[in-house]
Amino acid sequence: MKAFVYSRYGSPDVLSLQDLPKPTPQPDQVVIRVRAASLNPLDWHIMRADPALVRLTNGLLKPKQPINIPGADVAGVIEAVGENVTGFAVGDAVFAGVGEGACAEYVCARAKNVAHKPQNLSFEEAAAVPVAAVSALQSLRRGGDSLAGRRVLVNGASGGVGTFMVQIAKLMGAHVTAVCSARNIALVRGLGADVVMDYGQQDPSRTAEPYHMVLDNVGNFSLGGFRRTLTPTGIGLSVGFTSVWRLLANTFGQMLTGWRTQQKVSPFLASVSGQDLEALKPWLSDGRLRVVIDRTYPFDQTPDALRYLETGRARGKVVLTVG
Repeated sequence: MKAFVYSRYGSPDVLSLQDLPKPTPQPDQVVIRVRAASLNPLDWHIMRADPALVRLTNGLLKPKQPINIPGADVAGVIEAVGENVTGFAVGDAVFAGVGEGACAEYVCARAKNVAHKPQNLSFEEAAAVPVAAVSALQSLRRGGDSLAGRRVLVNGASGGVGTFMVQIAKLMGAHVTAVCSARNIALVRGLGADVVMDYGQQDPSRTAEPYHMVLDNVGNFSLGGFRRTLTPTGIGLSVGFTSVWRLLANTFGQMLTGWRTQQKVSPFLASVSGQDLEALKPWLSDGRLRVVIDRTYPFDQTPDALRYLETGRARGKVVLTVG
């Protein structure tokens, strides 16, 4: 099979297209023939070892594994099924979170992280869902199963996670204030946001009314910003980050001062599961939850797709058409 591989840290230039053996499933896995994959910021952060803390787990001077394939989101057709897998068969159209390895013609996925693809979605649309939509769903669930009557602020509302977050928050009953750049106001308003804030004109961490939840997909909220913006019992989550030092400062600051307040501020990292993909399917199937794709690239342009994602200008998701 063809796969984009890297064996050293660096820019997308370290990627090379190689021929590798087709994977064989473990007893709890399926092999998916990849039809589409989507990219996430975590892909290039790990590839570049940025932040440097990546090196503590993945390898100090170079990646521990000689073969590394980016890509955590996939949609395709099941090619093979492990002996302990039930509920899936060869030929099923599925979408899944695979952790890594999606930038290839075939990938293994644990069956518990796989779900049948909604029939109304293309493979490209389905591949855009797992990490971003599940991150949105799981973070919003921190506020409870229903957000009726709650005020939610979404910072970075036009990105991959943010576009899902605005919509899911509305579906859960929240009043949503979405923060984005001026060029993305129409997009975000079209997703159902009640209020759209241009961060070029207003600091979202200095708003007049407090919020029950503040979801920061950008990483530019300080602990003080969360404190100012939240209600006395509000929840603030750093879902994305641009500075690991700010993330650490917020985390340790909360640990040291959290006893003085009922506000809860913490980093957040989702874990994709088939159960949560199934929970999203009714909204995806009836069109209440839209998939926003900025650009679609052919598989052989995977490095270019990662370069574009690195600019931070993508509106919604960046997707690869593989097969």
